[in-house]
Amino acid sequence: MQSSRLRMMFWAGTFCLAVTFMAASAKPNPAQDQTQATGIQQNLTDEEKKNFLLTAKIIRSKQSSKGITRPYTLTLSDGKLTHDAGFQSVDEFSSEEHFDNGTTELNFRDTYHYNIAAYELAKLLGLESMMPVTVERKYDGKSGSLSWWLNVKMDEGERLKKGLHSPDAEVWNRQMYRKRVFAELVYDVDPNLTNVLIGENWELYMIDFTRAFRLHENLAHPKDLVRCDRQLLEKLRQLDAAEIERVTKPHLEKVRIKALMKRRDKIVAHFEQQIAQKSESEILY
Repeated sequence: MQSSRLRMMFWAGTFCLAVTFMAASAKPNPAQDQTQATGIQQNLTDEEKKNFLLTAKIIRSKQSSKGITRPYTLTLSDGKLTHDAGFQSVDEFSSEEHFDNGTTELNFRDTYHYNIAAYELAKLLGLESMMPVTVERKYDGKSGSLSWWLNVKMDEGERLKKGLHSPDAEVWNRQMYRKRVFAELVYDVDPNLTNVLIGENWELYMIDFTRAFRLHENLAHPKDLVRCDRQLLEKLRQLDAAEIERVTKPHLEKVRIKALMKRRDKIVAHFEQQIAQKSESEILY
């Protein structure tokens, strides 16, 4: 099994925002309708996006020809708004999984459930703006995660290949610090560069957590934890296992929440130690 997984390449190619306004009568003006639809899309709250994903009619689908799980791009419409969403139905478990690089993972899990759990956890931490709204929905007889299609211009792999840089290095770095904290918390074992997306204004988005939430209690890359958002650190301190279970049920098992909380403790302790050794202003922003 390829750890880099081509199955998410459909997220990282050219992202076309499929948003159109459906006129009830007369031949529409394409330019005008695009402006109106974009305005509708931009004004939607996360709750409205969630309701759209759950209730809008699926009018088209396209399955990726690449990757192991061949995910779908679904086009949805409620009669006023048409928008794309990414659908993943992978849900695999094995007591022992062997990889091409020679490593082995016990209690291996690769599941769409963790996409939903990651989004709900991000909301608890105030990081929901860095992830697409994600819900559970059925398509073609299968349950899966359905994620709001993001309007992005490239992924992190493309950015590095082209040698591009954000015009505001400080804002970019702060986004990366938040991403790294979240990655350590959920212990994502497939940190593919195609799973880090970049918006038109250099917003950073995180996607694809089907191989996150491992049972490890230690941090994977503590050296990546250089700085931390003050509000994020406070929310980490306040994170409660019962609340995580409530918002992620039935997508995240209790044993994985327990491991997550152990990692949370280590992340908080790490930053508190760094603050003591250096200074709060040097570590927190």
